[in-house]
Amino acid sequence: MTIKAVLFDFSGTLFRIESTESWLRATMTEARLTLPEAELIRAAEQLEAAGALAGGAAPTAPLPDDLAALWAVRDRNAEAHRAAFTGVSRQVPLPDPRLHDALYDRHMTPAAWRPYPDTAEVLGALRERGVAVGVVSNIGWDLRPIFHEHGVAPYVDAYVLSYEHGIQKPDTRLFALACDALGVAPRHTLMVGDDRRADGGAADLGCAVHFVDHRPVAERPDGLRPVLDLIR
Repeated sequence: MTIKAVLFDFSGTLFRIESTESWLRATMTEARLTLPEAELIRAAEQLEAAGALAGGAAPTAPLPDDLAALWAVRDRNAEAHRAAFTGVSRQVPLPDPRLHDALYDRHMTPAAWRPYPDTAEVLGALRERGVAVGVVSNIGWDLRPIFHEHGVAPYVDAYVLSYEHGIQKPDTRLFALACDALGVAPRHTLMVGDDRRADGGAADLGCAVHFVDHRPVAERPDGLRPVLDLIR
């Protein structure tokens, strides 16, 4: 089947969030706060285990019931997203309680994200081939500034973000909205993502699906390039 459009997930597919330690250090520097090095490292490890960094590791332990219910729907609106991530962050003691909101704010900035080494190359090649590109993300905030800051926004034709529609992957309605936005039928569309459950929902709509590994930027220099071999 001829592929006329490619949908990409955001986090872990096109971009990767900074490390939890880098996230905490940058936020504390901005707030003009310090911790002894050992305490900072320990706090970063605790935040990572809690799943406090959106786009980072998932929580390693079961969440309290109230947070678990919120966590399940965190990507449906901006308020739920902030409440879920600051909620798990607050399970970790920090020197100033205002840091929890500051950490959340930091993760939405372009400085907190890096594109994978082949992101621009692959998106640019798709544009040259006349293939439409969409970004479909479970997220609670506007990621468009990330794409603009890193110079890849010109390659994206449509953004379909869960919080803007009150629908989160793997619900097929979100993928259908993306196909409609690009004017391409699902059977001519390829979904590329790192989450087999969430991104795999596109297959139920009739899209082809291709998965990449959610790994640090330095460890995945060319994970997106095989996508170009799938376009005929």
